[in-house]
Amino acid sequence: MLREIGAKAAYSDFPVLPHLFSFDCALNDRKKRVLRHDSRLVTPSKHHIPPTPNVTIHAMSVVSKGLEGIVAAETRLGEVRGSEGVLFYCGYDINELAGKASYEEVVHLLFYNHLPNRAELDKLTTALRAERELPQGVIDFLKAAPKDARPIDIMRTAVSMLGCYDQKRHDIDVSENLATAIRLVSQIGVIAAYFHRARQGLDLPPVRKDLSEAAHFLYLMNGEVPSVEAEKTLDVAYVLHAEHGFNASTFTARVVASTLSDMFSAISAAIGALKGPLHGGANEGVIHMLQEIGSLDQVDGWVEDALAQKKKIMGIGHRVYKVLDPRAPHLREMAVQLTSQLGETKWIDMSERIAQIMRERKNLNANVDFYSATVYYSLGIPTDLFTPIFAIARMSGWTAHVLEQWSENRLFRPLSDYVGRSYGQKFVPIEER
Repeated sequence: MLREIGAKAAYSDFPVLPHLFSFDCALNDRKKRVLRHDSRLVTPSKHHIPPTPNVTIHAMSVVSKGLEGIVAAETRLGEVRGSEGVLFYCGYDINELAGKASYEEVVHLLFYNHLPNRAELDKLTTALRAERELPQGVIDFLKAAPKDARPIDIMRTAVSMLGCYDQKRHDIDVSENLATAIRLVSQIGVIAAYFHRARQGLDLPPVRKDLSEAAHFLYLMNGEVPSVEAEKTLDVAYVLHAEHGFNASTFTARVVASTLSDMFSAISAAIGALKGPLHGGANEGVIHMLQEIGSLDQVDGWVEDALAQKKKIMGIGHRVYKVLDPRAPHLREMAVQLTSQLGETKWIDMSERIAQIMRERKNLNANVDFYSATVYYSLGIPTDLFTPIFAIARMSGWTAHVLEQWSENRLFRPLSDYVGRSYGQKFVPIEER
């Protein structure tokens, strides 16, 4: 917020804006460009003028559509540096974690701010596996739900239902809120897998306590313990999707949490945000796009037509990353390996050609959804479970953000820029309108 001090505006009263973010503001009836660099507000030289994003200042308030460039809070959990193509979890570059740390280790990192030693990991793993049993009422709902319902909708509703059951535990030495977070990380995969089997009229396998989070989901979905390769692939995918700063669903969870509502409400809202095709639903759109194209020899023509019609190419480009999404190469490598093992490389071949065209034509790169779609499809996971799997992985990040929000809470209450009818309208009786 800008406050006027005499004839000047106090630079210290500007909202905190991201690294090297510039905007135009009117001060004393003249334009002045202001740049935040390394937490300082300075006036850049004529030789260093970054591009101006869609941000203006009206009277006393900054207006930024979609909150672009606005820092809403501090976080220790994750940082996305879009211009550099870098993602950190609690100080660890994603490349230091993917393929090295297990998902359970990353959950511990997000909850406790450090990677666990063996004893700490065993403690968390035991707590997670002990929470896998769903309340009977939730299981009954999953069996009775419409078989043609979207799994992400069932997941959202089931998470909300979990809040109706008293599941407090007294055998683990953690706070009640952290215990709830552990429970949600543990049960979210069971919800997705059980509904998938129930809608096919299949039995629901009993939960097991000897499998990792990734292996347990695949076991429940297919009714058999997965191969080591399949488990490892899904585990890496979980790690890559666990945290991503103040994305739409995470911010939604924090906004709800800031009202001091409960965690189940915050996570239900986050799942609702993730469902959107501009967020987590994009990976489903990638497979639908590939299926529509049909074959490698159709890719060029299809993309040309799509660009001419200004259609969005699913899985290409990112709101934050201006260079390659750092998660994409890991998923691409897994997609190549899986499709080669299956002897069916059509999907990855098509994907590679689309990515090449978009780099050359639009200077846009593939994002995390682009290759994750092929990975999940190659694992035999139905397309409408792609977004729920995103939610399973992101549950650790969501719940960690809710806990962080509560640790130093302030209610989110942004302003709005009124653009409606002029003030002073007079009421006219209905008979005279």
